[in-house]
Amino acid sequence: MTVERFPSPPVDGQSHVERLPVPALRGLVSSVWVQQVGRGAAPYAHRRIPNGSMELTCTIGSAPRVAGPLAAPRVEVLAPGTVVVGMRFRPGAFSSLVRMPASELTGLALDTEELWGRSASALGEAVGGAPSPEAALAAMQRDVLDRAGAAPPPDALVSAMVRDLGVWGATGVAPLRSTLHLSESQLRRRCHAAVGLAPKTLHRMLRFQGFLALVQQAIAQGRAPDGDGLALLALRVGYADQSHLTRECVRLTGLPPRAFLVETERTCACGHEHAASFTSALRGEARGPA
Repeated sequence: MTVERFPSPPVDGQSHVERLPVPALRGLVSSVWVQQVGRGAAPYAHRRIPNGSMELTCTIGSAPRVAGPLAAPRVEVLAPGTVVVGMRFRPGAFSSLVRMPASELTGLALDTEELWGRSASALGEAVGGAPSPEAALAAMQRDVLDRAGAAPPPDALVSAMVRDLGVWGATGVAPLRSTLHLSESQLRRRCHAAVGLAPKTLHRMLRFQGFLALVQQAIAQGRAPDGDGLALLALRVGYADQSHLTRECVRLTGLPPRAFLVETERTCACGHEHAASFTSALRGEARGPA
């Protein structure tokens, strides 16, 4: 298995570069990534935003970990010289690999041995002993491919719900009940089991990911991240108005929109590549609501 080469950060800087996973994993995994902090850099404060997903990560030199879906933003400080490889699973996709409700992992980060037992040791050895971040990611993807081959498929109804809620302009959870032929309690129970979150909470997170995708695309193209103004951005993504966007931005990032845009522009201009994520999210805008 070959993985596209990831650029190294400057010795006094940091980088976060995303790529698509190998084709066989794209139904389960939305992106793989390498995050690096130069040995001569200052400690880097990385803001993690709730997005409805679970992640498998490994800081080189440490055991692999599974991060459950976040319910609130979190800032993690990475020391100089840190190298982290990881993969982000599509909402609802990871729980079948551990055969336990995703709700038991919400807000937690656990060593893989706590979930997979001794079979996780081989993953840790392969990733930890890899000669490069690319080799570590290849080993991680091989391991997940093997586990996925022996696991039941994700809940198809939850996958359909995630797909529909990810379409820009989606009117919310209520119409899905008739589309999927589930009661409100059934939909909530299955979403909690597969995703670890309530359906309405997941919808809010996916809608904000649409806003973030527009911001990241603008920065990658050298444009102002707020485009024609926050009010128009808010409406484009599906918020009722700019105040609605402001409330959700504070809830999901801990910052008001202007401060969040300044921070995002500063970090994305210094070795960040997010095209693998924002291109996928923008396809939802192209599809539009049903």
